Amino acid sequence: MGLREQKRERTRRQIADTAWTLIADQGFGQVTVAAIARAAEVSEATVFNYFATKEDLFLFRLDEYGERLVRGVTDRPAGEGVAAAFRRLLLDQGGLVEQLDSGDRQALDRLRTVNRVVAESPALRAREQISLTRTAELLAAALGGDTAEERLTARVVAHALIGVQRALVFEVRDAVLAGEIPAGFAERLRRSVTGAVALLEQGFGAYGS
Repeated sequence: MGLREQKRERTRRQIADTAWTLIADQGFGQVTVAAIARAAEVSEATVFNYFATKEDLFLFRLDEYGERLVRGVTDRPAGEGVAAAFRRLLLDQGGLVEQLDSGDRQALDRLRTVNRVVAESPALRAREQISLTRTAELLAAALGGDTAEERLTARVVAHALIGVQRALVFEVRDAVLAGEIPAGFAERLRRSVTGAVALLEQGFGAYGS
């Protein structure tokens, strides 16, 4: 990445981090793009150069994570099936959920904040589903196929796998909002991922290996 690209990426993250902090403190509906621009010390036009909507600002990390999943599956080692690669990537993500087991209070606070803000905003919930669907379509395109039948199969496989991620999002949100984050919660989620992907593998097995 060149210097110009690095500068653009820093600006993008500065804007997104500023938006996240303001929205977490005040609520999604109470924060305007103009307020985000002022706090980030950029113009509104600059904000919209990087993010098309306010929803994009708050959920850009989910979009990025989806893109990393797709790249990871695409770059999987020779002989590894798509389902196996997807399971490995989900289990190796090292994200906020895993940090909960280490007693990281900051991680728990951030997880609660994200889920509270999304749960309270119909616009963010809708945008979240758009992000997950976009990831599934990106994965389907990456799996590809030369015929219509192969492309349909790739799409079915991709949406089934992202369905596991979608279910995990709901599982974590329900637990966080209910205040029920027990010790070993991350390990329980890991077992759930393993079991869910194993169930899918019974259907498409070593597809893509």
